[in-house]
Amino acid sequence: MKINEWSRHGIQALWALLTNSYLAGFLQGKIYKGNLKKICVPGLNCYSCPGAVGACPIGAIQAVVGSWNFKMAYYVIGFLIFIGAMIGRVVCGFLCPFGLIQELLHKIPFPKKIRTFYGDILLRKLKYVIFAVFVILLPLFVVDIMGQGAPYFCKLICPAGMLEGGIPLVLMNQSLQSAVGWLYAWKGVLLMITIILSMIIYRPFCKYICPLGALYSVFNPISIFRYRVDDEKCVHCGKCAQTCQMQVNPVENANHPECIRCGRCKKACPVGAISCGMRNR
Repeated sequence: MKINEWSRHGIQALWALLTNSYLAGFLQGKIYKGNLKKICVPGLNCYSCPGAVGACPIGAIQAVVGSWNFKMAYYVIGFLIFIGAMIGRVVCGFLCPFGLIQELLHKIPFPKKIRTFYGDILLRKLKYVIFAVFVILLPLFVVDIMGQGAPYFCKLICPAGMLEGGIPLVLMNQSLQSAVGWLYAWKGVLLMITIILSMIIYRPFCKYICPLGALYSVFNPISIFRYRVDDEKCVHCGKCAQTCQMQVNPVENANHPECIRCGRCKKACPVGAISCGMRNR
């Protein structure tokens, strides 16, 4: 069943533009360092992107996780808990620039699109492991002589950082071009793999890798914004489950941790049994 999602993509694109509106950065090959950079944005958006006017929450966590004496650590964690408790993974479906990039890549024709595969459900647990190990444990315990950790997820894994920050900065700075090495090449390989997989599998980074999605998913079942299925209206036709590209069945669990709350199921329901909103009935 075809679902028109260009209105949602418009919101995603507008948010991406707003959070990366420092256009002078792309021309100068420099990173914006104004006061707005102290504020986290809800979605995954690389701090080192020349246009970024806010901080990526995952990068911010890694920067402050070992500094519990500083108020910044409490601010970042509190911010993420607040966003998650309010809207859950609405951020993934509407506000994450890298989510939009993956979705647009998936629209590119490919001989065989893979909806699911053996081990898919188990592999989705990987993002929780990545969050625990690369975002929390390594920056907390693997530190330098000054007692500071490194942003290991950003440094070793994040393809969004390579696309939004690494490539533009290196292209615009000759000094950086002479300094790139194996790590830059490694991140380039990961980005290419992500791009190819995105054409075959819907949002592979979100499903299996993204630590921010892992964090927000914990709040989906308890967030104030919720999806609801009216049992009296539902005719159990299965169209909502068939149209969900995250392989969630709203009838079984309308607020499943894997749901990015894109609204496809709501549009697909022929009897209007699916609703969403901030208040419980």
